[in-house]
Amino acid sequence: MLSVFDQGPPPPCPAPFNLAAHVLAGAAGRADKVALSVLGPARSDDWTYARLETAVRGTGTGLLRAGLNPGDVVLMRLGNTVAFPIAYLGAIAAGLVPVPTSSQLTEPETAAMIAELSPAAVLRDPTIACAGHPRQIGLGALEAMRDLPPCDWAMGDPGRLAYVVYTSGTSGRPRAVAHAHRAIWARRMMVDGWYALREDDRLCHAGAFNWTFTLGTGLMDPWAIGATALIPEPDTDISAIPGLLRTHRATIFAAAPGVFRKMLQDRPRLDLPDLRHGLSAGEKLPRTLHESWRAATGTGLYEAYGMSECSTFISSSPAHPARGDALGRPQTGRRVAILGADGKAVPKGQAGTIAVHADDPGLMLGYLNAPEEMGQRMRGPWFLTGDQGAMAADGQITYLGRDDDMMNAGGYRVSPVEVETVLAAHPGIEQAGAAEVRIRDGVGIIVAFYTGPAALDEGELRAYVEGRLARYKQPRAYLHLPALPTGANGKLLRRALPACFEAAKS
Repeated sequence: MLSVFDQGPPPPCPAPFNLAAHVLAGAAGRADKVALSVLGPARSDDWTYARLETAVRGTGTGLLRAGLNPGDVVLMRLGNTVAFPIAYLGAIAAGLVPVPTSSQLTEPETAAMIAELSPAAVLRDPTIACAGHPRQIGLGALEAMRDLPPCDWAMGDPGRLAYVVYTSGTSGRPRAVAHAHRAIWARRMMVDGWYALREDDRLCHAGAFNWTFTLGTGLMDPWAIGATALIPEPDTDISAIPGLLRTHRATIFAAAPGVFRKMLQDRPRLDLPDLRHGLSAGEKLPRTLHESWRAATGTGLYEAYGMSECSTFISSSPAHPARGDALGRPQTGRRVAILGADGKAVPKGQAGTIAVHADDPGLMLGYLNAPEEMGQRMRGPWFLTGDQGAMAADGQITYLGRDDDMMNAGGYRVSPVEVETVLAAHPGIEQAGAAEVRIRDGVGIIVAFYTGPAALDEGELRAYVEGRLARYKQPRAYLHLPALPTGANGKLLRRALPACFEAAKS
């Protein structure tokens, strides 16, 4: 049997359609229900569905009154506050195209984005780094918009551009990934295929408001079915999260594996009587961590696999737990295959590249300003993820690693070329390499390797990259080598770099 999981095409997205309208479609019928609680140590800041919809649609009106027009691109440089999802949905409600970005990005990184996107405006928290732009709408102005009359939902073709997110590409330059309004419709397949989410759930997400994992799993998906989202206030220490989960009666908890790992440190038991299960994504979940979570809480921990280009489409769930080290199986409605080098599905049990069908409504429209790259990723009707996997007879897929040398830092995919480009510009460095190095089971860090006349002060190197790379892209260790490993053609062998790190430690 071939490695193809195909239960037919997914249900078509309704038309006309608007992503924000879909997320808040049930707001009128549950006006007084709490949609969002921002959790603090003393109290929570509660947003009812009525208050949330008013703020979103008022923001849409304010953006239009500010002179923006449907179809305009707006770059989001906002911090970890509720202003982020309100501005995001408000822009989409009015037909604008928001570009959410990490608050950790530096001024030079945002300058490159502005040059590529030519945004009509930047939505700006003045405390967040950003290159210059002639039209900036400040945080105070955005907050004032919430009380304006509601904008009309900008309805239209579900396949039209809705938003853009950035991801690192194998070329080393972050790629602008363009998504359609229908992407939110595709996320319905996660409700049963991963979350087991119900209207009466209280889903807590440990991530920041301005992380796309939080934006989707922690906010929009619960709101789309009428559940309550719980988000710890900014700068909440991970050690405080178990208490918040217990106090606010969270029924589902979502986070990256690193958060679960820190929560379990020195805690053989976690008393969470209302919790049904946990959700993990962002990087591979070690089996040992899953087992530790179950022992501490008595609940399951369910993993999902996806990417910026297609969100999550393979997952385990309470109805279909993962077996052994497998990720889980494709969600119902997804069409997934494991392809060989010839672009054809390999026999089940054989390794190949994980691919998702082109008709998936969650698949990106393409890379903005680089349409040829979409074509390079296609093999017939299949989009290549660039990751290796193997499909068992029952459809469960085991993740076998990346085939493009991409690194993973706390759930963010980071290109080694981007890191190497910054390091190579240092006057004391002749050649640079970067790789993800496993320092213990399930924990990896970005390590920089370099050659030059002499070893450089590590503190000086850290200071050098701080103003040039977002924090999650910055190496956590630096190693001076007499020469970097190369192949017969002289190209850097990044996969040999972790062994150099191990050798240096011994």
